[in-house]
Amino acid sequence: MAHIARKRFGQHFLTDAAMIDAIIDAIAPAAGDAMVEIGPGLGAMTLPLLARLQPLTVIELDRDLAAKLRKREGLQVIESDVLKVNFAALAAERAQRLRVVGNLPYNISTPILFHLLGFVEHVVDQHFMLQKEVVERMAASPGSKDYGRLSVMLQWRYQIESVLDVPPECFDPPPRVDSAIVRMIPHALPPAVDAALLGELVASAFSQRRKLLRHSLGVWLSQRGYQGSFDLQRRAEEVPVGEFVALALEVRT
Repeated sequence: MAHIARKRFGQHFLTDAAMIDAIIDAIAPAAGDAMVEIGPGLGAMTLPLLARLQPLTVIELDRDLAAKLRKREGLQVIESDVLKVNFAALAAERAQRLRVVGNLPYNISTPILFHLLGFVEHVVDQHFMLQKEVVERMAASPGSKDYGRLSVMLQWRYQIESVLDVPPECFDPPPRVDSAIVRMIPHALPPAVDAALLGELVASAFSQRRKLLRHSLGVWLSQRGYQGSFDLQRRAEEVPVGEFVALALEVRT
C-alpha cells in the first residue's frame, strides 16, 4: 500500500531521479563516514547513500515509515522526534564525528538547526534540503534584506553555502515554495563565546530591525552596565557576525 504524505509531519517526498543524483554527488558520501539522515521518508536519498556506505543511521518520526525502513539491511533506524535525539551520543557510538543530511520538515526546520547547533563539535558537515527562503537567510551577508538573527547565529559556527536549487516539481506532493540544498561546515576554531548570551544579544538587536540599535540593543546593553564603544548608530542588519561575537565576548567579561 502506497504511503500517503502526512501534513502534520510536513512530508514532501523527493521523487526526481536526476535531482537525487545531483544531491548525492553534492554530499559525496564515502565508505566509513558516520552518516545520519534526518527524515528519510520513502528512502529517496537513503538508498543511494546505502549503496555507498553502511551502516547508515536514519531518524524517522513516522512509525509506518520507520517500520518499512527497518526491513532494509545496513540501516540503524531511530524512531523519534529529531529534537529529542542526542547527536553527541550517536557520535560516541561511532567513535567519530558525524555527517548529517536530510530533507528537513519545513515547518520545524529552524528549531532543528538550532538543536543541531548544540552538537556542532560532533559534526563534520551538514547537507539539508530546506525552503529556499530559509537558505537565503542562513547564508545572507550584512546589509541584505535577508540578513538577520538566523544568519548570525549560524554563521558564527558554520561556513554556509547554498549548493543546489530544487523546484517544487521534484517532490510528491509538490510544496508551495522553492527549495534548496545548503552545505554547513563547522568552523575549525570558533570564538569561545557564550552561545546563550550571544543569542540573547542578537535577538535584542533584531527585535526592532528598522530602527537604530540604540533603541533595542542599546537598552539591553545599558541594563548590563555596558560602557564600551560599540557603534549603536546603525541598524542590526549592518553589523557583521564578527562584531556581534566580539560584543558578546566583551559583555561577558
